[in-house]
Amino acid sequence: MSAEALLQQLEWTVLRRLDGLLQGDHQTLFRGAGLELADLREYQTHDDVRHIDWNVTARMQTPYVREHQEDREISAWFLLDLSGSMDFGSEGQSKRDVMMAFVGVMAKLLMQRGNRIGALILSPIEIAGFKYIPARMGRRHLLHVLHTAMNTSISKTPHRTDLNQWLTRANGLLKRRSCVFVVSDFMGDFDWAKELAQLGKRHDAVAVRLYDPIEMNLPKAGLMLLQDSETSEQLLLDTAHPQFRKRYAKLVEEREAQLQSTFAKAGVDAFELSTNEDIAAALLRFSELRKRRLWRA
Repeated sequence: MSAEALLQQLEWTVLRRLDGLLQGDHQTLFRGAGLELADLREYQTHDDVRHIDWNVTARMQTPYVREHQEDREISAWFLLDLSGSMDFGSEGQSKRDVMMAFVGVMAKLLMQRGNRIGALILSPIEIAGFKYIPARMGRRHLLHVLHTAMNTSISKTPHRTDLNQWLTRANGLLKRRSCVFVVSDFMGDFDWAKELAQLGKRHDAVAVRLYDPIEMNLPKAGLMLLQDSETSEQLLLDTAHPQFRKRYAKLVEEREAQLQSTFAKAGVDAFELSTNEDIAAALLRFSELRKRRLWRA
């Protein structure tokens, strides 16, 4: 499918359904560093100290921070993980397919309000390890972002995904406060936690975590030859063996707990998106979660 065909499909099947349902949510969901004061609230541990209102703090004897409505034109950045594991999908739709749909829908919603979009694509086959697309506006630019991501080949040779280096590069490139969507399955080591926290301090960052249901609940399929899509390591496993299933479930539970803890410590919201989930329903669910969090703040 071409980038144009994908965008047209999303406009008919997803964006038409969302039209009107997310009206007014843009300013609620994305507060930036503009000049128009939106709110004052008590300081929380993850807040940037530069936003403290010292006059109010002196009067109230408690630290207060200023929240501002975003600039009329902001930059939204999509950090896209195109490592080997993103091609996996058990029900006809891969994590990479879901990523493309998410980028198409979210970018179109943001650009409709005059915002620019850019991308930093993690690609192990690139010499530098990345593809960088500057933030611009317009449908043609969005098609360029989609086309580049859709046509970025995934390495078939053994490799290790370096999320830490990718996020370090993003922290170096993105100077102005922006909306940043880190779209990945976050497989592998957790050495990226510090860089994600740095990203969350400077930007309105969202970790869009993609997963496939089989990764959470292994089917009872007897003997299976499984291959790591990045290291090419192969293992013959008995997926029906009770002890193996118990151990696998424990590992999944531990990793999920570590992921959620890492996202929380980094001060970023986590958006869980499954390969078998309706993306319009998922975006509405996430919108409600974000609004509740901001209202409680």
